[in-house]
Amino acid sequence: MNVERLRRLSEFLDRIGLDEEPMGLFYTDTPPETGFSPRPLPLPTREKEERNEVDWSAVFGSFSCVMGNLWRARRKQKAAVFDAQRFGCPGGAFWLGFMKPQSETIIHYVSSGIPGHMKGERYCESPEQLRITFDTIDPVPAPKPYCVIQPIRAFEGHQEPELVIFFARPETLSGLHQLAFFLTNDPEAVMSPWAAACGSIAAWPLRYREEGRRKAVMGGWDCSARKFFKTDELSFTVPVELFRDMLDRFDESFLRTETWATVRKKIARSRKAWGEGN
Repeated sequence: MNVERLRRLSEFLDRIGLDEEPMGLFYTDTPPETGFSPRPLPLPTREKEERNEVDWSAVFGSFSCVMGNLWRARRKQKAAVFDAQRFGCPGGAFWLGFMKPQSETIIHYVSSGIPGHMKGERYCESPEQLRITFDTIDPVPAPKPYCVIQPIRAFEGHQEPELVIFFARPETLSGLHQLAFFLTNDPEAVMSPWAAACGSIAAWPLRYREEGRRKAVMGGWDCSARKFFKTDELSFTVPVELFRDMLDRFDESFLRTETWATVRKKIARSRKAWGEGN
């Protein structure tokens, strides 16, 4: 980011009440030299599953959540890097666009399980319903070999993220939510569809962007990934076009009013309660 963009970003984050800069997601042919990644695994595709060629004990024994790698990247201000070998878990491979359709084993695992063989996570009432849901979601295929999520200030020159991911608590989220409406005049500017946590920061925002819809996506509801969020924290992902508008126009909005100044006092109390910030 150039100096002027960094200045506007700092002003915006201060006004919205965030100490942590957002992360940017993009697909690329060339990954960064350093970063956090899951260890390589063969993709457990539906075709391999049907041929009984998937070592499910190795797959389940090597789970490495996308959000866990992103949590480490956030804390160290580095990149998290994923590809068709370093996907972490079959869910991550699906939601990041490296594999579909999802395997029947994972469909059963996320729903009702397999009696006498595998417990289910019970996030959907049946494999039949989850199969329909996954077919409906149909994540955008990864357009390049690597999915990279890195700090926003790491983008240089003309390089831009496709998506920008904020992590925030409710008071700040209220500002991001209202700002999305201010900038789009769309009362449904913020969506919160069902997904794994990585689906909320990748699959759904990419799908809306592919459709030409300027939608923000609020996520982090995935109970299995909550351990990789701060307490009371959620994700808020926007297409880069909306992010640029946020930086350009935030001081035209309610963020300049006394109403928002009152909310900022609550943000300060929240930071104090969690031992964060000044």
